[in-house]
Amino acid sequence: MGDMIRIPLGDWVNTFITWFIDVLGGFFDVLSSIFEAMYDGVEWVFLTPPFWVVIIVVAAIAWLAKGWKLAVGSIIGLLLIGAVDQWDNAMQTVALTIVAVVIAIVIAIPIGIWAARSQAVSATVRPILDFLQTMPAFVYLIPAIFLFGVGVVPGMVATILFAVAPGVRLTELGIRGVDPEVVEAGNAFGATPGRILRQIQLPLAMPSIMAGVNQVIMLALSMAVIASMVGGPGLGKDIIQALNSTDIALGVEAGLAVVIIAMILDRITSGFGSAQRSRRRGARVVDAAADDTAAAEASTAGAPAAV
Repeated sequence: MGDMIRIPLGDWVNTFITWFIDVLGGFFDVLSSIFEAMYDGVEWVFLTPPFWVVIIVVAAIAWLAKGWKLAVGSIIGLLLIGAVDQWDNAMQTVALTIVAVVIAIVIAIPIGIWAARSQAVSATVRPILDFLQTMPAFVYLIPAIFLFGVGVVPGMVATILFAVAPGVRLTELGIRGVDPEVVEAGNAFGATPGRILRQIQLPLAMPSIMAGVNQVIMLALSMAVIASMVGGPGLGKDIIQALNSTDIALGVEAGLAVVIIAMILDRITSGFGSAQRSRRRGARVVDAAADDTAAAEASTAGAPAAV
């Protein structure tokens, strides 16, 4: 291969990244401070109260989402995390995941709505999402380190990039899946596009959006563990330490904590998504019954009176 011309692509990228940091370094410093402050606040919420307060709150949310069985399972799982001395690490992982998920959702849902309303935007966003979803998870850490250094922020940024794609896709899918006749009825009654979006499209698309939120949470949690390789806090530190020292006991305890958190978050979000689907089906049944009643009344009104 000595005759082949070598393209110095890596040098070009390195030069671009250096220029990019020099030009926008102040912006990334401000962004880093904001992300770190958000993480510190959420971490304080989870670590300051006694562990049993956090367990009760999570159990209450689980009860609202899916009933008493999930609430009891959440209590048992969280108590087990505390019993293996992984409570602080688990809460740090949850804090990082929550902040990353909130930011990813704030980015994903508006872009998904925009893509659903514009074919040009959808065609532009789709290859970007394909790129984000096919990129290996570890690759996200490289630009994050260049831009934000080592610590919780690069792990959070990598987590956001890794998890944002399904939120955009499922939001667009949900809004595009709304019955066009319902939207046309809203237009016929003079509703503005914003009102149609708020009162028709988003409520009907909510099951799909919640499925996207569920996927964002699962991907963010998996990436939050990998983010410990660049200084991110939480359970990933113990998992990496267990890998480096072949400490099976530590690896099992930290890995079990990750599995428990993933199961709790997955069941809670899927529970709220199921509730949205149930309400949607109920609304359809009520509408169908109302239509049948109106048709029956119209038929009765039009029938000749009995002699």
